Amino acid sequence: MDFQFTEEQQLLADSVKRLIERDYDFESRKKVLRSEAGYSESAWASLGEMGIFGMALSEASGGFGMGVLGMVPLMEQVGQGLLLEPVVSTLVCGQLVERLGGESEAELLGLIGQGQCRMALAWQEDGIGEDPAAIGLSARADGDAWRLDGEKIMVMHAPMAERILVVARVSGETGQADGLGVFEVMAGAEGLSLATMRTVDGYRAADLSMSNVPARCIGPAGQAYEAVDAALDFGNLLSCAEAVGAMDDANRGTLEYLKTRKQFGVPIGAFQALQHRMVDMTVTAQQARSILYMACDAFDRSAGGGLGVRERRHLVSAAKIKVSEGCRQIGQEAIQLHGGMGMTDEMKISHTFKRLTMISRQFGDVDHHLARFAATDG
Repeated sequence: MDFQFTEEQQLLADSVKRLIERDYDFESRKKVLRSEAGYSESAWASLGEMGIFGMALSEASGGFGMGVLGMVPLMEQVGQGLLLEPVVSTLVCGQLVERLGGESEAELLGLIGQGQCRMALAWQEDGIGEDPAAIGLSARADGDAWRLDGEKIMVMHAPMAERILVVARVSGETGQADGLGVFEVMAGAEGLSLATMRTVDGYRAADLSMSNVPARCIGPAGQAYEAVDAALDFGNLLSCAEAVGAMDDANRGTLEYLKTRKQFGVPIGAFQALQHRMVDMTVTAQQARSILYMACDAFDRSAGGGLGVRERRHLVSAAKIKVSEGCRQIGQEAIQLHGGMGMTDEMKISHTFKRLTMISRQFGDVDHHLARFAATDG
């Protein structure tokens, strides 16, 4: 199968690449990483002006309708630049709002599509695993509004989000797919508290504690499971595309290091054993990209009704497994080939290694997706 990207898709990716080269090089990124905000307001504004947040939204929602496959070149650039901004979180929230609310959420979708609203998705809870059906945080009706009580953990980009989408249970028992709803909570809402943290790769996250927090329901209450499941798959594919871009950058950086680092008077890249390892890393990256394309195509066909949910889940999990294996192999090999220098904060490869490690665990780790891959086989 031959996947070709349109000129428009490639131009958007090239625009992000130029932004990184001009304003977001490695030294600039380190300053953003150490800043109090944890992201660059100017970079975020530039990304919004490019229109990247409307790429996957349908034309009816004011987007470009490119699907997740059309996002791959752009997300590869995000991975190569190790962008700290809440790109994936906001895109996933946009996908979820569109699936649940459609035209009734035109105002919010407009803000998301124009990059005028930073968002975060709160779905994980302590001890429930990776299946949204296990969510137990409660939502109760309060007149025309809703109130939330409970806790969420590891909400990526929550400290910088202006709005948070919280997945909560309005009915049913924990473990049932029925009874879930998605609720919009404004940053700074009464009763909402954040325990902020930095993840291993330096990105910002928070644990959320909610007590009688006012919220607005997105779409029909109690019928959100399928939309949440699809949005998480969407996020998984975006982060996998980000990982593929980071793998390419790690491979290029490692190859350059092998050409310049000398031992016994010759570049270490002249040693055949290291050449073999470099070839293995290159092959691994290409394999990850190939299965990513296949899974993205399956997701888009599923969204259009041309493929079943079971098949979508099967291929998304297959991609996550293969990409996660690539994250581990390429990350570890790149560090080893750089030697002790590769572990220092002054070298970009150390930051790339941490990011690849984190991506391999977001939206479900390998063990979760191996089980899901087996469950959806046949």
